[in-house]
Amino acid sequence: MASDLNKVILIGRLTKDPELKYTQSGTSVCSFSIANNRTYVTAGEKKEQVSFFNCVAWAKTGEVIAEYCRKGKRIGIEGRMQQRSWEDQEGKKRQTVEIVVDNFQFLDPPREGAGESAPDVSSSSSKPDQTQNIDNPFSDEDIPF
Repeated sequence: MASDLNKVILIGRLTKDPELKYTQSGTSVCSFSIANNRTYVTAGEKKEQVSFFNCVAWAKTGEVIAEYCRKGKRIGIEGRMQQRSWEDQEGKKRQTVEIVVDNFQFLDPPREGAGESAPDVSSSSSKPDQTQNIDNPFSDEDIPF
């Protein structure tokens, strides 16, 4: 049987500060929401549509997002859609669809003069970071254009 595809890639801005919690077993989980803007033209008039997406990031990924991201900051996320259901305190069945974040990138530059700086990695992937800054042995004069 063939596998289905469930892949989400979004760029947006955090709608509020991320919320970091811990499960009973001690695993960290970060919840946040991003706003994603879409601009289009209809009948010669420019319009904008905003969509809001709930996201969840587990373990170290969630911890890094909670520590370095704040409301209004731009972030790129990669993950999968997940639907879950539960019963609330009043016994009503509830359900939601959210994005489970596997990887992310900070898209805003670090704040100038801030006491804390963002980590030296561009994403939280458990794969080796292939975008590390390597000392460039070439100067601007070596570039032929």
